[in-house]
Amino acid sequence: MDPRKIVSLKCLLVLLVGAMTAGSCLAQAKSKAAGPAKVEVRQADGRWRLYVNRQPFFIKGAGLEFGNQEKLVAAGGNSFRTWRTDNGRETGQEVLDRARKNGLYVTMGLELSRERHGFDYSDTNVVAKQLAIIKDQVLKFKDHPALLMWDIGNELNLNSKNPKVWDAVNDISKMIHQVDPNHPTTTSLAGIGKGLIDQIKLHAPDLDLLCIQSYADIVNLPRELRESGWEGPYAVTEWGATGHWECGKTGWGAPIEDNSSVKAECYRKRYETAIASDAKNCLGSYVFLWGQKQERTPTWYGMFLPSDEATETVDVMQYLWTGSWPEFRSPQLKGFWLDEKTAGQNIRLAAGQGYAAKVLVQSPADSTLTYVWEIMEESGAQSVGGDSEHQPQRLPGLVSSKSPGMAQVKAPKKTGAYRLFVYALDGHGKAAYANIPFFVDAWTSPVTAKQ
Repeated sequence: MDPRKIVSLKCLLVLLVGAMTAGSCLAQAKSKAAGPAKVEVRQADGRWRLYVNRQPFFIKGAGLEFGNQEKLVAAGGNSFRTWRTDNGRETGQEVLDRARKNGLYVTMGLELSRERHGFDYSDTNVVAKQLAIIKDQVLKFKDHPALLMWDIGNELNLNSKNPKVWDAVNDISKMIHQVDPNHPTTTSLAGIGKGLIDQIKLHAPDLDLLCIQSYADIVNLPRELRESGWEGPYAVTEWGATGHWECGKTGWGAPIEDNSSVKAECYRKRYETAIASDAKNCLGSYVFLWGQKQERTPTWYGMFLPSDEATETVDVMQYLWTGSWPEFRSPQLKGFWLDEKTAGQNIRLAAGQGYAAKVLVQSPADSTLTYVWEIMEESGAQSVGGDSEHQPQRLPGLVSSKSPGMAQVKAPKKTGAYRLFVYALDGHGKAAYANIPFFVDAWTSPVTAKQ
């Protein structure tokens, strides 16, 4: 063989061995770097704090099941929560991997069965089976570097009377601490009160912190914490829009939803009043909802529209998290009228008749706005706790518009409850919205009425 070829082969072999060695070292280094984060809840100088790898970490987060992680990062968020380890679209592994790529930490939900759905926490066999299922989930994800903490169950106290649910939560917490020394445990409560806190202290002392969920009532959280006797660390895992159970209603019982700009101002005030104000015990919060869902309406709780435009609440959270407003802000809704009436004026229309609608929107970005109008049937859902709902039927062809912000509405022919929705899109991924509930009565002609 040509000596030059032998030398070349030897050089190639050296390079291959070197590359393999370097690759092995890189893989080992990557593996070591991919170990679990060390997360702790510690008290120092009378103040509770969350630490991630020995660095203080205040949660600037959102509830995010199907929402956009990258937009959360862009707005200044550092974490998000889930309600379960597998949301049906992405596995827990995929969610955590994407979070790590985006530099986000995840409070991973462990979904527990609820008493309101028929689960019996006095049945030791089914409780034991549930613990085993949860243990498998914990073992699967406990070493992921994007994991922040474990949230054991969501609103287990809602419509619940059996205190043994907290024994089950405590057993799960103890199991987690045995197999996972790196991540705290918590549970998310629907509201707070002394009786509930007394039960938690008695039955679930192993939890590292509590998580509380509250909407319009969150402004009373500082007082409720004092009255309940909770002096330990906590986070707020759901807060945001005024709940559909907390708002005003029409004469026929339809809840009246705030428009996007009213919601934005509520978000700001509620964060400053109930979350940012507590530097002693509050570890941060997860605003609800970074995404979109149907719950009484398609817009009630989501901070994004079904078509994925961000609304003014996203701007507000960026300001609260970073101290700076986005360069281009969302359109701001100033007023919305149907038949010259607002949502709280019990609007009744005659079947098949025409009426004028008007919306007033200001675009800080000086964008030309596109308006989308639609009528939907009123939701008949009676679900609680965020349980799944079907979206009401849309009724096309009943709204026409020839000028910006103005529309002609034809009342449906069928009597009953409906809503008129309007969306103002700025063409840059942001929008404002509002809706007005109205009731359709059978039309009586003037001649018939006189007779």
